[in-house]
Amino acid sequence: MSAANNGTGPCGACKFLRRKCVKGCVFAPYFDSDQGTAHFAAVHKVFGASNAAKLLQGTPVHRRVDAVFTLCYEALARVRDPVYGCAGHIFTLQQQVKIKFLLLLLL
Repeated sequence: MSAANNGTGPCGACKFLRRKCVKGCVFAPYFDSDQGTAHFAAVHKVFGASNAAKLLQGTPVHRRVDAVFTLCYEALARVRDPVYGCAGHIFTLQQQVKIKFLLLLLL
């Protein structure tokens, strides 16, 4: 579960922001490890902590895992490719599908 609830220290987001992780922290269930800290760093750099918190608070609880996964994916893609972000990765995958399809037609 979250670091805020089990008393072992701050969640990854609060650790990155260097603040106390309070009970009910919106980030705690989703950013609770060292990897969570790295992912939150990308989310914070691209979207900002306040915007991410607002987005999560406005999302139904049962959909927040999907929202966090999407935020992390898009933020990490934007860090890797500042110009195209995840669209660059999608374009690359589309090109690979076209090439494989053409190779299949040649067989």
